[in-house]
Amino acid sequence: MTAAASPGSARRWAMATIAVGAVVLAGGLLLDVVAQIADDSDPRFAGMRWRFTRVHYDAHNANSFRARYWSDSWAIDGPAAEQNLSRRLKAVTAIDVGEPIVLRLEDPELFNNPWIYFVEPGTLRLKDSEVPILREFLLRGGTAVLDDFHGDVEMANVVAEFARVFPDREIVQLGQDHPIFNGFYQIDAYPQIPGLGSFFAGRTWEKGGVVAELRAIEDDDGRAMVLMNWNTDMGDGWEWSNVEEYPGYIQYTAEAYRMMINEIIYSLTH
Repeated sequence: MTAAASPGSARRWAMATIAVGAVVLAGGLLLDVVAQIADDSDPRFAGMRWRFTRVHYDAHNANSFRARYWSDSWAIDGPAAEQNLSRRLKAVTAIDVGEPIVLRLEDPELFNNPWIYFVEPGTLRLKDSEVPILREFLLRGGTAVLDDFHGDVEMANVVAEFARVFPDREIVQLGQDHPIFNGFYQIDAYPQIPGLGSFFAGRTWEKGGVVAELRAIEDDDGRAMVLMNWNTDMGDGWEWSNVEEYPGYIQYTAEAYRMMINEIIYSLTH
């Protein structure tokens, strides 16, 4: 199918070509890591550019999180997650995929990178100076992707922080009729990707977040400018996709790649 640009696409950066074709790739669930990569890239994506831009943010519980996970929350799953996702996107499309970077919202380079990623945003605490920058970034056509936050408590933190950015906009759930589910791969159900710890425990959820949902904040043209991957852990799916010791996890890495590639294609064409 052909992906149509929204009325708001005129605001897009030069990085994103406005009119571009997208195909739905048929087939069942990919069963091994090699099969997650298509043999040939789709040439109709030539001319588009994208790179994984991880946001370095402040956390409200930085000390306790660091003590528990030996890492800052903004850095979880990196750099393997973004490296693996970038390789997959480059393999299945003709998009010019750049090297992943990390930046803060106050970095002047932000506006040269219209796709940004927040991991573990259940700990996010925006600085007052960052709020208007993020608002402008999104209204100018940027996309913020949130991943790996679970349960009502962490969602409440996300709701509160983004209410500071957009006090007049609601968070909505994106249903299966939304173009994000068929802009590249045909995805019939939003996937719940378990973190590796949950996988070892024999379940796909954590922190009470039993049902996975894709939620969003839309601009005036209906473009989803904030994509909230709630009760799912896409980053673990990319990070651990090449680890042969966990063959049972491969089905989830395939789903994580498919869903996020659809989200990326959507952000570049709307």
